[in-house]
Amino acid sequence: MPRNAEVIRQWTILREMEASRGATIRQLAESTGVTTRTIRRDLEALQEAGFPLYDEPGEAAKRWRLDTRPFRRLDHTAFTLAELSALYFSRTLVECFALPPFGQDLRGAFAKLEAALGPRLRSFLDRLPDVIQAKAPPARRRDDAQQRAAIGRLLDALLHQRRLEMRYHSRSSRREKEYRIDPYRLVYAEGGLYLFAYVPRYGQVRTFAVERIRRLTPLDETFEPVEDLGEAAFPHSLGIHQGPPERVELEFAADLAPYVQERVWHPSQELAPGPEGSVVVTMDVCNDGALRSWILSFGPGVRVRAPEGLARQVAADLDAARAGYGD
Repeated sequence: MPRNAEVIRQWTILREMEASRGATIRQLAESTGVTTRTIRRDLEALQEAGFPLYDEPGEAAKRWRLDTRPFRRLDHTAFTLAELSALYFSRTLVECFALPPFGQDLRGAFAKLEAALGPRLRSFLDRLPDVIQAKAPPARRRDDAQQRAAIGRLLDALLHQRRLEMRYHSRSSRREKEYRIDPYRLVYAEGGLYLFAYVPRYGQVRTFAVERIRRLTPLDETFEPVEDLGEAAFPHSLGIHQGPPERVELEFAADLAPYVQERVWHPSQELAPGPEGSVVVTMDVCNDGALRSWILSFGPGVRVRAPEGLARQVAADLDAARAGYGD
């Protein structure tokens, strides 16, 4: 994945310059394992992207630095009322979906914005969250210092393509296991953070819930990705599962048809009129718990037409649910 490697290398350059008093092109080339010509192209690309990089004479060679106050121009920027209102309107939505390690920083950023407002303007804008609100998705209970530290280590390992040893609590086996992993990507979905990592022992990419990571140990080893994850996370699932897609055909009753038709449940969906005002939805998705739970959420208003195995599974789930209520 050359594009990914380029972004990781350029991010490494930025962090190295920010953490030090500057670095020469040769030092940056040695630390990233590329040629000085590549480093020069990286520096030009970062400058074009707007990062405040500059060089200054050194004892033997020029040293490149990163301005530690890249947003100083905001001190002289006046937000319009419409821009402030837009920020406040989006605040509730943004805070709902902020990743666990960044939630506190986001609240701090909004607090600084509030402090810059006059009392009368703050009083007006503080009413906006009463006009529009957002309901956060179900969130994982665990968001403590241990988890935030684990996320920090994962982000560092992802950016530097560093191999990790991980102790993980497996929900299926109900015990803790040791893994050696190559971390590929972090994904926030359904109120939780998930790690996509290649496990050499199994020769495949697996998904791990970050909240169930018990220990992470960085190794003095780097890796090159052997599998391309693609751009979308969990592309074939209505939830957070991996698996091959199947052609699924569902018939929704007439009273549910308008509701079903006005939403995009999956990018592959196709809609067609059914008998007596019903609507038939076809999708290419994997047969997992998320799909069955979604179907069951419509109660008697939906019927599985295909595949036959999915129809039997949903019927069995309905029978089991009915048995739980006795007579």
